[in-house]
Amino acid sequence: MHVVADARGRLVRGYLTAGQRPDAPPALPLLEGLAPAHLVADRGYDSDPLVAALAARGTCAVIPPRRKRRHRRAYDAARYAQRHPVDRLFSRLKQFRRVATRYDKLDAHFLAFVHIAATVLWLRDC
Repeated sequence: MHVVADARGRLVRGYLTAGQRPDAPPALPLLEGLAPAHLVADRGYDSDPLVAALAARGTCAVIPPRRKRRHRRAYDAARYAQRHPVDRLFSRLKQFRRVATRYDKLDAHFLAFVHIAATVLWLRDC
């Protein structure tokens, strides 16, 4: 599951892919129409084409390089440490048993419930 969250950890968009698929390819379609100043993501999103596309859009990529990379790319470690709202979003979504165990057979049904759960979480915070 790939998500875009705001600085407060609220779900903006979500996207599902198969578990064996790499993380980087769905990142750009997920960001379509958004203009973030910084993109904070984990090591799974470390790919040269993604970083180059983000730089062309004017977005600073805060993605740590993979451990086995020959040429390490610099990143802002202090800003990467602020990734915890997204991690909190995932842990709060998994409090809903239906999300944690993935009972739904169809991706559309599962993603719809994720959006419903995110809305419930947003309403609790108000």
